[in-house]
Order: sequence, then C-alpha cells, then structure tokens
Amino acid sequence: MEVISNIVKVVNGFLWDFALLFLLCGTGIYFTVRLRFVQVRKFKEGMKAVFGNIKLRGDKANEDGMSSFQSLATAVAAQVGTGNIAGAATAIASGGPGAILWMWLSAFFGMATIYSEATLAQQFKTRVDGEITGGPVYYIKAKFKGKFGTFLAGFFSVAIILALGFMGNMVQSNSIGDAFKTAFGVNPLIVGIFVAAVAAFIFIGGAKRIASVTEKIVPIMAVLYVLGSLIVLIFNWRNVGNAFVQIFVLAFNPQAMAGGVVGATVQKALSLGVARGLFSNEAGMGSTPHAHAMAKVKHPCEQGVVAMIGVFIDTFIVLTMTALVIITTGALSSGKTGSALAQNAFNSVFGSAGNIFIAICMLFFAFSTIIGWYFFGEVNVKYLFGKKAVKFYSLLVVVFVILGSLMKVDLVWSMSDMFNALMVIPNLIGVLALSGLVVKLNKRYENGNLEPLDLDLK
Repeated sequence: MEVISNIVKVVNGFLWDFALLFLLCGTGIYFTVRLRFVQVRKFKEGMKAVFGNIKLRGDKANEDGMSSFQSLATAVAAQVGTGNIAGAATAIASGGPGAILWMWLSAFFGMATIYSEATLAQQFKTRVDGEITGGPVYYIKAKFKGKFGTFLAGFFSVAIILALGFMGNMVQSNSIGDAFKTAFGVNPLIVGIFVAAVAAFIFIGGAKRIASVTEKIVPIMAVLYVLGSLIVLIFNWRNVGNAFVQIFVLAFNPQAMAGGVVGATVQKALSLGVARGLFSNEAGMGSTPHAHAMAKVKHPCEQGVVAMIGVFIDTFIVLTMTALVIITTGALSSGKTGSALAQNAFNSVFGSAGNIFIAICMLFFAFSTIIGWYFFGEVNVKYLFGKKAVKFYSLLVVVFVILGSLMKVDLVWSMSDMFNALMVIPNLIGVLALSGLVVKLNKRYENGNLEPLDLDLK
C-alpha cells in the first residue's frame, strides 16, 4: 500500500504542480485570445441568462434534456463542493493569502475554457436509448476517428468514473461524516447511511430527479453560505480592505507584510492557487460538459455563456468568501489547515455554532457534489457498458458513499486527484483540436445565425 501511495504522490506532483498548471492555464489563455475575451464581452449576457431564469420549480426534465438553468445547477452542484471550504483554506494555509489572486486568474481564463467545453458538448450531444446525452467522449470521437478516438474516449470515461463516481464520492461522504461528528458527535456511519439512502432515492429517479433536486439545492446552499460569510465580514469590516491588500501584495512577495505564511514563496502561492482553483471550478476537466449538453437551447454558444457563470459563482463568489473570512478573522495564525481552519474562522464570530454552520454547509456542498459527480459518471457508464449497467453502477456508488464515511481516505483522495488530472488530458486534446469549430460557432452566434451547422471534421 505504501508503494502505491508513493507512486500516486509522484504522479500527482508532476501533474498538478507542473504539467496541468501549464496545460490548463495555457488552454484558458489560448481560448481567451481566440474568442476575444468572451468572458468579459459576454459576462453581462451570462448573468442575465442565469439570474433572470432562476426557478426552484422549473419545467421537468425529460428525454429531450433539461432547462438551461437546471443544466447549470447540475454543473454548479458538482463544482461547489468541499474544495470551496477545505481547498481554499489549504491553499491559504500553505501558500499564503496571495494564493487567492492566482485562483482568480486561473478562474478568469478558465471561463473561456468552460465556454468552449459547453459549446462543444451542445454541438455534439446525441440521443442514446431515446434520451439526449453528451459530454467529452462524444466530441472526442467526433474529431478523432478510428482506434485513437476510441482509446481517448475510453480512457476519459474510465478516469472520470473512478475519479468522481467512486473515489471522489467517498471523499465527499467522508467530509460530511467528519463535519457532523465534530459539530454534533454523530457516528459517521449513521451519517453515511443517511446520505447514501437519500442519494439512492435521487439516483433512481435519473436525470429528471437530479435536475429537480439541483435546481432547488444549489441556490439555497449558495445563499446560505454567502450570508453566513457576510455576517463574519460585517463583524470584521475594518479588516476587509487589508485582506485585499494582502491578496495582491503577497501573491508576488509572500513575506512582504504581516500575515505572510512562513515558508511561502511566489511559486508555492502560484501553484497552490492555480491547482486548488482549477480543481474547485473544474474548468477544462471535462466534468461539467455532461450537464451542459443536456440544456435545451437554440444555439450551442447560449449554454457556453451560461457555463461561464458557473465558474464565476464557484470561484469569485463562494471560494472568495471562504478566503476573506479566513484572512479578516486572523484565523491563519492558528496554524490550522483545511476545514479546521475554516471552522476556526467562523467560530471567531459564531462561537461553537461555527462548527454547526460549517457542518450544514459541508452537507449541502458535499451532497450536491455527490449528485453531480454520480451523474457525470453515469453518462460514461452508459457510453462504455450500455444502459443496463447503470443499476449496478448506482449500487456501487451507494456502497462507496457508505464506506467513505468510515474510512481514512488520504490515499483515496490522492487517487481521486490523480484520475481527475488524467481525465483532463484527453478532454483538452479534444477541445483544442476543435478550437476552430468553437471560434466558428462563436462567430455565427454573435452574428445572430442560429441555424444548425453542418460539420465535416475530416
């Protein structure tokens, strides 16, 4: 087991600390330039499309897909997870407040990447067993014919099923169990069984029930967390200005002022900020396109515009709230990291109720991620093994959720990180290879041409 752990550690070090930083950020910059800063030009349109169509009880999803907002809610359900609390706290604890600036920059460029992913997912969505579906496997196979395309698509499918459907969901249930044990003293097994039972009920209902649940839970959990964070910031309003100063100054000189983290360097702040930011918002990872492919829209780029707002909500709102709460409360001096650091920050204002607040937020965040990640895995299980395999997959995920609440999941978390990183590679190969098509679709959209585009990808 120690040998496997060491191998995974080395692979993760190379991928997350080096290769993916250049690949993901480079892809974001590339699409930002080619699409002429689409994340700036189309930001207002995206905000209007999202916040002008929020419905906690929208039209039911069916075999033809779901509403644009339901697709976004399913994507955000997966994006906004424990990484927004524990991930942000870990980055700040190890890389200093300056890591947040690099999170913002990676998210800014990531908005162009996810615009491209969602656009392609829409363009190549298809009907399988009478139901609309889509995702990276479909645009990868559309571009690359023969054995190479089959290999890339298959590799992506296996990686995402392992990374999110199984290992990732174990980590999420473990986070819920730990949070409730700390706040209420509840046995994690009881929490795990409860979470698994509710999850199973949702899984059985398929995409229709998933869409119905996410459109309700996502707005509620986001508002709850933001309101709680704002209360802390109001109590510490005098420190808010200095918090932003620290974020910008310490990004380039971690030891320049009080509050700098001992041992932090610019390289460490940059790598942690970018890696944690990209892991949180999932831009370029190939996960959220499965949800965006389901949207009922007139043109593929319509959902691309909506998808960008998902990254904005995840990083610039939710994750930033965690960062500001930690910095303004001075919790960084506690020496803690991860969710414990976040709890310490909220406890400074809420007292012991801070643990309860974080536990409830972790329940919302982690459970919504379980739903989203299950769905992404399900699409790929259908692609690899057919619809009949979904029941077995659902049962396995439920078992893994229960096991995750009990286990020490350090190795599982590391392996989830590794497969998360590995699935980025085939996805971005497909997205970059189809960049010309994304630009063409974007030009047609901006010119008001909503006619279907006949493709010849040879």
